[in-house]
Amino acid sequence: MTESATVTVAMITRNEASNLRELLPRLGWADQIVIVDGGSTDDTVDVARAHRCQVVVHPFDTFARQRNRALDLAQGTWVLSLDADERPTARLVNEMRRAAAQNRHVACRIRIRSEILGRPVRRGGTQDDRPIRFFRRDSGRWTGDVHEVLDVNGRVSELAGWLEHRTLTTHAVFLEKIDRYTALEAASRVRAGRRPRLLDPCVAPAREVFRRLVYKLGLLDGPAGWQFALLSGYSEWVLARRHRWLWSTRTRDAAPQIIFPPP
Repeated sequence: MTESATVTVAMITRNEASNLRELLPRLGWADQIVIVDGGSTDDTVDVARAHRCQVVVHPFDTFARQRNRALDLAQGTWVLSLDADERPTARLVNEMRRAAAQNRHVACRIRIRSEILGRPVRRGGTQDDRPIRFFRRDSGRWTGDVHEVLDVNGRVSELAGWLEHRTLTTHAVFLEKIDRYTALEAASRVRAGRRPRLLDPCVAPAREVFRRLVYKLGLLDGPAGWQFALLSGYSEWVLARRHRWLWSTRTRDAAPQIIFPPP
C-alpha cells in the first residue's frame, strides 16, 4: 500500500481479551491499530499493548463518543472501524486495499455475516446489515448514543467482501448484552423526550419476533435462529419496560444519565 493510502484499524473495547488474542494476529496488514478501552477488568489492555496497539483508557459514555475518540487517534488516511468479535475476510482486505489506492469514494459499506450461539444465522440475523465501516479519516464522524452510525460527507460505495461476526456465543452473553443495550437505549429515548407508548411491551416484542422468524425467513435458520428471534423479542420487552420506568421517574430538570452496567 502506498504511503498516501495507509490504513488504521480503530476499535473500542471492554473485556475483550479473548477476542483480541484471536483477532490481532490477523491484522498484520494494517499500518496502525488504535483501541479506546472503556475500563476492562480482564487483560484486554495488556493483550492489546503486547500486540503493539496504541491504547487509551477512557470511561464509557456513548458508543459514538468512544468511536470518535478512537478516530481522533488514527493517523492512516483510511480507517477500518472494527469490533473485537469481527474478522475481516481475506477478500475484504484485498478490496479495502484497492479502494484505498483508487480513492474513488470517501467511504465503503461492508456486509456482516453473523455466527450466533455458535451457529451461522443467514436469514433472521444481520445479513442485511451494510454499515459504513471503511472510510477516509477526514470524511465523517460517528453519531448516536447506542446504535451509532457514521455521518459521511461524500460518495459511498459497497464492497463485496464481508466481516465474519462471531457474536452472542452463549445465552449468558446474550442476556448481558440485552441488559447493557436496553439500559443505554431507554436512557437515550428519555433524554430525547420520546414518550413511551402504552402497548409497546406487547406490540414491540411480537413485531420483532415476527420480523425475524417470518418476514426474514429466520424459521429456516434452525434452533440458533429461533432462539435469536425469541431473545430479540425479549430484548424489546425489556427495553419497553425500562423506557416506561425511566420516563416515570424522570425529573423536570434532569434526564437519566447513561450508565454502563457492570459485567
